[in-house]
Amino acid sequence: MISFPLNREYPLRQIKNKQDFFNRYRDIFDAGLIRMIVTSKPAKDWSARGKSGLMLLDGQVWLDLEGKLLAVNYQSKYEKNEIEELIEAEKRLLHESIKDFRRPVCQLETSSYKIRIDELGEGKFRYASWPIHSKMSDKPEILIKKGKLVIDGSGGNRSYVFKKGNQVYTCTIIVMGERKSPPALLTVYKDDTEILSQKARIIRK
Repeated sequence: MISFPLNREYPLRQIKNKQDFFNRYRDIFDAGLIRMIVTSKPAKDWSARGKSGLMLLDGQVWLDLEGKLLAVNYQSKYEKNEIEELIEAEKRLLHESIKDFRRPVCQLETSSYKIRIDELGEGKFRYASWPIHSKMSDKPEILIKKGKLVIDGSGGNRSYVFKKGNQVYTCTIIVMGERKSPPALLTVYKDDTEILSQKARIIRK
C-alpha cells in the first residue's frame, strides 16, 4: 500500500523499499502523526485534489485514489533533528562561497552542468552551477542569489527562477507532465530569447 520510493525532505534519504520502510517507520510515524491520522474525519479532514489524490489537512499525508500512500510531508522531531545534522555535515563539503544557507532544495545534473539550489530564507533561493565533471567543493562557475519559487498548479510542478543581468535561469521540477517528460529542465533566456534548454536528472531533492 505504499508507492516507492517514498520521498523524505532533502537531505534525508528516500525510503526505497518495504524493508527500508519498516526500519524507518517510527522515525516518520511518531505519536503525533498517528494521532492526526486516527482522529481525522474523512468528510472534514481529507480532500480530493483531482488526479493528485487525497490530501490530509494541509498536505501532511497524500494517498492516491486507491488509498496507496504517496507522500508524508509531516516531519517528526527525530527527522527535524536529523535534517539539521545532515545539513551541517553537507556544508562542510561545499565551497566556502556557498556554505551559508537555510536548507538545501535540490541537486540537478544536465549533460553539461551540475546544479545546486538552496533556500537562503525569507523566500529567497540561490543557484550555483559547475561544469559537469567539477566538484561542489570547487568554486561555482555561476552563482545567482535572490531567486524565487514559482508554483505551477496543484500537481507539484514548480520552477526556481534566477535573474542575472539580461539573463534568466529557470530550473523546472516536473512532477506531473507528459509521459516522456524529463524529471527536471534547465532553461536559460537572454533578453526573453531562449538560448539554452537541457533535460536534467534529479540527484537529490
